Amino acid sequence: MVGPLRVTRSIVVPEGDLRWRFSRSSGPGGQSVNTADSRVELSLDVTTTTALGPIQRSRAMERLAGRLVDGVITVTASEHRSQLRKREAALERLAALLADAVAPPPPRRRRTKPSRAAVERRLAAKRRRALTKRLRRPDDD
Repeated sequence: MVGPLRVTRSIVVPEGDLRWRFSRSSGPGGQSVNTADSRVELSLDVTTTTALGPIQRSRAMERLAGRLVDGVITVTASEHRSQLRKREAALERLAALLADAVAPPPPRRRRTKPSRAAVERRLAAKRRRALTKRLRRPDDD
């Protein structure tokens, strides 16, 4: 029905690792009397999934530490009327969350120093501004 979750080109979470839960919710599709379960919860156990390698797993555990409950990440969707659209929204959210969590860290910034000419220009501008303000003051004679 839904199939595996593609996170990146190299990371594909098998359908068996995903756990779905459906419950009533407020919002679109939730307030009618004869509704089906209208909130979708999608869970993935980051500690046991086969989709992540050891480095990716440790990176995900570290970056998602605030959202994990016993190593399980859960996303919910209840903003659409149809359950299919809610499932798709939950899958997209989980994929985006995992992609951000396992992304390699950005390269470190190379420290640079302003050139001597740039420092001189800045100091000259400060001197000009100070002179302008000094000339505006009333004379003390």
